[in-house]
Amino acid sequence: MTAAGLEHLVTRHGRVRSLEEAAAARGVEPAAIIKTLVVRRAEDDYLFVLVPGDRTISWPKLRALLGVSRLSMPDAATAKDVTGYERGTITPFGALRAWPVIADATMHGTVSIGAGAHGVAATVDAADLVAALDAQVADITDPA
Repeated sequence: MTAAGLEHLVTRHGRVRSLEEAAAARGVEPAAIIKTLVVRRAEDDYLFVLVPGDRTISWPKLRALLGVSRLSMPDAATAKDVTGYERGTITPFGALRAWPVIADATMHGTVSIGAGAHGVAATVDAADLVAALDAQVADITDPA
């Protein structure tokens, strides 16, 4: 994040068992927790999808945006192989490959995104995060 010129504040906390625990540990609302999901579009073709904590991917919306009829989420081992991160620690920053990033249009204000290790997160401005990642912003989620 520093290399990308993104102003951020690192938060370190122990492992958490829920979205609410993560939000409390990071000092933000659950909606401000940004989940980074890895989605498989085709053989050796993945992307990162940024989803606010109180929302879930809308597969029909995401498929329509990408112009594909099928998407899937890789298993934990494949996700680690293609990103370099374990599930629960995945972030677009420092990943093994710079996969495209799609950010949900509801992301706004101050958000907290995982920073590559369990119990480590970065608090950033959502607009700055989107800009630093050159993310495509789209309506790709539904309320959880």
